[in-house]
Amino acid sequence: MLPIKILRENKEIVIANLKKKAEDNKIELIDKILALDETWRKFTYEVDQLRSKRNKLSESINTIKKQGGDIKSLIVEAKDIPNQINELDLKKTELKKQIDSLLSQIPNLMHSAVPQGKTEEDNVEIKKCGNIQKKDFEIINHVELCEKNNWAEFDISAETTGAGFYYLKGDLALLNQALIRFAIEFMHSKNYNYIETPLMLRRKVLEGAIDVEGFKDTIYKIEDEDLNLIGTSEHSILGFMENKVVSEDKLPLKFFSYSMCFRKEVGSHGINEKGLWRTHQFNKVEQVIFAHPNESWNSYNELLQNSEELLQQLELPYRVIEICTGDLSLWKSRSADVEVYRPTINAYGEIMSLSNCTAYQAEALNIKVLNKDNTRDYLHTLNNTALATSRIMVAILENFQNKDGTVNIPECLQKYMFNKKIMQPIKA
Repeated sequence: MLPIKILRENKEIVIANLKKKAEDNKIELIDKILALDETWRKFTYEVDQLRSKRNKLSESINTIKKQGGDIKSLIVEAKDIPNQINELDLKKTELKKQIDSLLSQIPNLMHSAVPQGKTEEDNVEIKKCGNIQKKDFEIINHVELCEKNNWAEFDISAETTGAGFYYLKGDLALLNQALIRFAIEFMHSKNYNYIETPLMLRRKVLEGAIDVEGFKDTIYKIEDEDLNLIGTSEHSILGFMENKVVSEDKLPLKFFSYSMCFRKEVGSHGINEKGLWRTHQFNKVEQVIFAHPNESWNSYNELLQNSEELLQQLELPYRVIEICTGDLSLWKSRSADVEVYRPTINAYGEIMSLSNCTAYQAEALNIKVLNKDNTRDYLHTLNNTALATSRIMVAILENFQNKDGTVNIPECLQKYMFNKKIMQPIKA
């Protein structure tokens, strides 16, 4: 959530940010939050005063007792202080819940580079890279190609599990594993620390990472338990860092993680279609950085560069899209999508999502930096997809397809596929 300090010190900036995001209806929440905060600070001051009074009374009682004086009235006075403190603490706790609930509705302060816009149609292309190779034959859709070569089973998975799942076989299954290994080795070469996380999280952690209510239709909830399947290992890594304080000289902390990910995507277009582009279960290598507030935009550029290098090594044409104000999630300060070219539709499709969430997630999960001057600030949290295999496989099947239905294996992946150069069909 947005740190309360920002509202206290920069109310007008927060209001201007709401207007830029076309969320004027939330402006009235600002004064409500600040009024509640003022009461919370008043109670905090009173608690501090009571604790100070209790300490002074204890000192007086000890001194008078040693001198043989009467301490009855002081003991009576001191005895009631814990009750007063507990009462105020309960009021503070209730106020904090109200404040946090309102703060979670206020979007993060957007970076000045975020373009104005209402929907994804207003997102802005930043760059386009790679060569689109023209074929002298009609490229087959990846589903048709997979079924023709016996590389995947979509009908069987629909029977065993449902739409949005799949069986991979032969060279396509090997390609999936090759992509994972390629991404892991690439990120390791960049000196990021590898971490494998739980595949389920409690709601409290998810609430610190995303707008759970806004995305509840995408989350797989475990029945009768406070557990949810993860949609990205980024959220698990955030949970790993909850309540931690990191010395400034240890920053930035750079992690990458491989995991299976799960998303319902209820109501999403095309989820009932066969294929690998939009699925409920997928494999992803994620990159996450915890950065000092003064350095996080350098980390943002680094994360984008990593993803571009991966795609360049895979020889896939791509473009980078700046997300506009209306399409930007409320916890993000700035975000860009990397999209890969798909020749079957002669268009680009999203395969990576880069975000700087500044202090928004760290405030909710209490992740801080201890500065050299002994002050503390909330860390900035950043993430970007290194590689999600299912959509990359679609891009490879389409961009590296041959006339005879075989598929050339990108050179950087061949060593992970027993030095094969071409994906061959499985004979029935």
